[in-house]
Amino acid sequence: MRGGTARAPRRHDSAVPRAVVVGGGGIMLGMTHDADQPGDSDYRGKLAAIGRALAEWNGPIVLISHVEPDGDALGSTLALKRALAALGKQTLLPLEPPRFLAFLAEEGELSPPLERLPDGALLAVLDAADSARAVGAPFEGARYVINIDHHGTNDCFGDLALVEPGKAATALIVKDLLDVMAFPWTAAVATPCLTGIITDTGNFRFGNTDREVLEAAGALIDAGVPYAELTDRLQWRHPDYFRMLGEVMATVGFHLDGRLVTARLTAAMRERIGDSDDDSDDYVGLIRYAEGCKVACLLKERGDSVKLSVRSRDGVSAQAICLRLGGGGHTAAAGATVHGSLAEAERKLVDATAKELARQPA
Repeated sequence: MRGGTARAPRRHDSAVPRAVVVGGGGIMLGMTHDADQPGDSDYRGKLAAIGRALAEWNGPIVLISHVEPDGDALGSTLALKRALAALGKQTLLPLEPPRFLAFLAEEGELSPPLERLPDGALLAVLDAADSARAVGAPFEGARYVINIDHHGTNDCFGDLALVEPGKAATALIVKDLLDVMAFPWTAAVATPCLTGIITDTGNFRFGNTDREVLEAAGALIDAGVPYAELTDRLQWRHPDYFRMLGEVMATVGFHLDGRLVTARLTAAMRERIGDSDDDSDDYVGLIRYAEGCKVACLLKERGDSVKLSVRSRDGVSAQAICLRLGGGGHTAAAGATVHGSLAEAERKLVDATAKELARQPA
């Protein structure tokens, strides 16, 4: 059942509501069509339910996100952590961000992964499309689990789930949540929240950038975010990033009459340059601007598997492509992990992309 608990029943506080979900369509993981569905009309009511649950929780609150956290993963969790801490809540955020995002967190604000949850903990999982991708703390021992996300493939795990695929970023949901909670915005909370929105909209260049996104960004800037300084700092990269960029760009390939553009990041490159990816997904953002490109993919070799980062445009669904490969994500940005060699992964990618392109109107 959508919205039901994904684990064995646990004790629950009577004041905390059970299993409310926004998000639609009954689309489940593994299907090969577009799973980004609009949410229902009770979005505000469900925000209020989560706000009450957090405000009334007397024990520790642990916040976690997905593997290989990006700007939205860190931004949404860090903004919510700081807001809850300001309200007097005991919070933990076990998360290790990539180097280019580490500047957002104060010293000691993030913790290493937890071997076990504190007694009586509420576990808040943000921006994780499914429970298997959530890292930082075990689910076992959680007294209550809240799931906040914007991925259309989220199966609404946990006890209280708010999944809104229509939102450009989970950080945008967090902003709405804190507004419903009447939280007095500060620059310290607004800065990571805006970071999540900026990164998941590609600096307001992606198709998910709409009036709501821009108005939210304006409100967060009004709260004291040093916008020019933040956007500049988000572009800083380690020198190895640029050395790796040169090698990755040398692998660019064009498939399906140029509608699919790929690039590779290999284990051999890491051996030569160092295991310093930073935000290597930037690379896929570059190749998607090749003239005629409908789908762009960065293939990253990881042992006996290959991680695919896929971007698309003009109604082509990166999500549908990645669902065929065992992954998921959004219509315009998705990912998957394919077991096998780079050549095998690329062949499967080309086949899945050809099927998706065939669905498009002539």
